[in-house]
Amino acid sequence: MLVYENTKSGFLEDSLTDQLVPEIKRGYESKGLGMGSESEVRSWENSFQYMHKVLSGSSLPDDAGVAIEFKIPLTSRRIDFLISGYDAAENANVAIVELKQWDGPSTEAVEDKDGIVRTLLGGGIRETTHPSYQASSYAQLLKDFNTRIQDKPIHLYPAAYLHNFEPAHRETLERDVYRRYTDEAPLFVRGDAKKLRSFLESQIEVGDNLETLYELNDGKLRPAKSLQDSLLAMLEDRDEFTLIDSQKVVFEKAVELAKHSARDGQKRVLIVDGGPGTGKTVVAINILSELIQQDLVAQYVSKNRAPREVYKQKLRGDKLVKEIDHLFTGAGSFVETASNALPALIADEAHRLNAESTFFGRGENQIMEIINAAKFSVFFIDESQRIHIDDIGSKAEIRRHARDLGAEIEEVELDSQFRCNGSEGYIAWLNDVLEIRATANADGFDLDYDLQVFDTPQALHDAIARKNEHTRLSRVVAGYCWEWDKEGRSDPDAYDIKIGEYERSWNLDTSEPWAIAEGSIDEVGCIHTCQGLEFDYVGVIIGADLKYREGEIVVDHEARANTDRSLFGIKKMFREEPEKAAARAEELIKNTYRTLMSRGMKGCYIYCCDEQLQEYLKTRLATGSAEPR
Repeated sequence: MLVYENTKSGFLEDSLTDQLVPEIKRGYESKGLGMGSESEVRSWENSFQYMHKVLSGSSLPDDAGVAIEFKIPLTSRRIDFLISGYDAAENANVAIVELKQWDGPSTEAVEDKDGIVRTLLGGGIRETTHPSYQASSYAQLLKDFNTRIQDKPIHLYPAAYLHNFEPAHRETLERDVYRRYTDEAPLFVRGDAKKLRSFLESQIEVGDNLETLYELNDGKLRPAKSLQDSLLAMLEDRDEFTLIDSQKVVFEKAVELAKHSARDGQKRVLIVDGGPGTGKTVVAINILSELIQQDLVAQYVSKNRAPREVYKQKLRGDKLVKEIDHLFTGAGSFVETASNALPALIADEAHRLNAESTFFGRGENQIMEIINAAKFSVFFIDESQRIHIDDIGSKAEIRRHARDLGAEIEEVELDSQFRCNGSEGYIAWLNDVLEIRATANADGFDLDYDLQVFDTPQALHDAIARKNEHTRLSRVVAGYCWEWDKEGRSDPDAYDIKIGEYERSWNLDTSEPWAIAEGSIDEVGCIHTCQGLEFDYVGVIIGADLKYREGEIVVDHEARANTDRSLFGIKKMFREEPEKAAARAEELIKNTYRTLMSRGMKGCYIYCCDEQLQEYLKTRLATGSAEPR
């Protein structure tokens, strides 16, 4: 989508007369797009002055096309600056320029991660993607999905321009670890205006009066053959994505419905109900891959970042992230998406969807926005995993919005149990023990599952660490009852969780997914970094928000950390609607521990901060038939 388009001469005139930013604002308004923040508007005023300097006096033809804030399909991201035309051989070319206002002293290389740097963003030092990575990934996305690029073809030349970045710090961003990206998208810093000008002049010698940009804008969405081949090879290399039993049935049903909607235009919604360990995400990834093979554009959607990042890395193996990065997106990405703009969306962890998308402060309802955006949408859901006060995902809510938008609705269930050693009995026992719902397993259970209660958190952590040495993946998690201090979120020596002599850090705040990050066995994860994921063994520290009193499980919402937003607003609800608030707090806290305690495939080790709850769980284990290993 073109927010601002002009010729080179028109851009220079708008910039010279201070009409450029007002024209960009008018472009946003005319297309009904949400404006960025005031700081983003100020960045336009600054960065485009530098692009004026680059283009002014250059040999680039006056009628070369210029576009600003070009919206990339399938994402909420926009390309800062594009310029189009033809080279001497009459090839249609578009240069992509990613603009940054970074300075050198606050930017650091992150050499143990793919395409990641650390710099000053949003008032703090944060990890983000390398500018050359960003520019090349935008070009890759357009190549993968824009039919005009594939068919004409249109050649893309990405670059990054850090106009405030001191040359003395250039080496930080040009280390060997970034070479694959700086080779694809050359890096220009302060003082390089002439070099960037020469780069653009080498690609564009004849003007096109915006013709190429219009063709780019009008291109339809279709997966490129190279993307199809790459994704198929990735899946074939990973045994964990193999489908069995009801997984295969759900997969075939979803693909069938997506193809029907692509043919007849009828909007369809598939609701897939599945408990912990039924393989919801594995099925979702397989559907994504198959629809791409069928020439249908599809995306995997989740509210929670953790499963997106973990499965993206599992799927790609040793390939570059940017090859599939754009296939995974957040649930708030479809606020501005037109109805039926996409053939298919696959919403995983649908119980975590929210009423407000918070995308540029906008959005009405993520369920509605997903159904509206796609001809076919599939929702994988487990209503007992709603753990946040803002979670609205339910089958009833999905049905309501599907009916309102004229969609046909089908519902299926995943019943194969892969987690908890294949035992639905353990999940039933867990529901009963936590008093979520009564089950026939109240007096015990018979299963091959390693379930133990430990007397100290240190003993629990040591046992999980030993399991991690011999199994695929084991981790310790906890209820969110300890503050996550902002100052120490990236410091492994800052201990957030303290229980007697036991001291550990919450999961460190980095771009690497905690569940699979090196060294994360020494940390403690929370519900937000493990929901939707699985481990061989999970150690669960039950905080003071869950207790046992007078023969009943009780919750204490005030024991939750202030840094946890899951119950934000519950105190106000208690003042206004105390009965509703009490029921909501009980549901969310119990669901949190049900989710944490069902992450382990082979075993779950438990420590309770509340002594009475500790004794209750020991008693319940003693009445069952599970033997510790």
